[in-house]
Amino acid sequence: MASVIFTECSSSTMLRLNHLNRRNGSYLPRPCVSLRSTASGRGCTLSIRSSSPSAIVINGMAEAKKIRDDIKTEVSRMKESIGVVPGLAVILVGENEESATYVRNKKKACKSAGIQSFEVLLPEDSSEEEVLRSVSGFNDDPCVHGILVQLPLPSHMDEQNILNAVSIEKDVDGFHPLNIGRLAMRGGKPLFVPCTPKGCIELLHRYNIGIKGKRAVVIGRSNIVGMPAALLLQREDATVSIIHSKTKNPEEITREADILVSATGQPNMVRGSWIKPGAVVIDVGTKRVEDSSAPCGFRWAGDVCYEEACKVASAITPVPGGVGPMTIAMLLVNTLASAKKIHNFK
Repeated sequence: MASVIFTECSSSTMLRLNHLNRRNGSYLPRPCVSLRSTASGRGCTLSIRSSSPSAIVINGMAEAKKIRDDIKTEVSRMKESIGVVPGLAVILVGENEESATYVRNKKKACKSAGIQSFEVLLPEDSSEEEVLRSVSGFNDDPCVHGILVQLPLPSHMDEQNILNAVSIEKDVDGFHPLNIGRLAMRGGKPLFVPCTPKGCIELLHRYNIGIKGKRAVVIGRSNIVGMPAALLLQREDATVSIIHSKTKNPEEITREADILVSATGQPNMVRGSWIKPGAVVIDVGTKRVEDSSAPCGFRWAGDVCYEEACKVASAITPVPGGVGPMTIAMLLVNTLASAKKIHNFK
């Protein structure tokens, strides 16, 4: 078997998955995904197309819309009752085009749900102390109920030190050590759960996919996606295995999975032959790959070879339109929960 290289995913969002998984910008996988991109203004709008009717397509975009609508209703009720509007703050360091696009998407989602959006934009050469001051300012701001530090951070900064500085009561990304520690403890109660894994579980629930007693396999063991996803599946009484860079013959393990979650950012790594017939496939990995046939010159590809997997799996999340929209939806869910807790609003 050819060797398989794993990288660690940092988030279900496109950018967070990209920043720890960037191996070679010119890498182009075999064209086995059925995704096409179309030009729309200055950006790129991606549509989902399935060539096989065998697998149910888990539509994260539609479910995320329902969640945002529910949040909007709750935000309106909160504003009318106590005059408080939940607020989400984002700290962006540098001028990374993908980061800026991702922040715009979050702002757009906040607006659609009625949540206030705050942001601090700092230059690439900012000091770590400047970022920490911004975090501290939002920690103390009563209008801010959730804080997100946009990754990646410049290499001269201590990422964990900055993330740890976020108040645990406003850690809507769920990355604070106390939140992760509580998630790992049997019976532990984290204030917030990382958004991408939380979105994965939410999709399984919304599609009435049973987890209890099932064999689940997670590919990737990052602190932000793989590890918390495994912990959440275990909390749902699944029997969980984790595949990582040192795992031998990973496809033998994945073929035993009733539920397969892949979060490596390696386009089309998971082939149809890796999947147990009838399994449910949650594809977290999202990577931008060059594609000269696309009007914008690139497309987004997941970890899983979509066309092959559709012929084997019973249900699958597409890329884009699967886990990604749910990640942002869960961020808004956590922000609303934070605001309710801070203001003791039921």
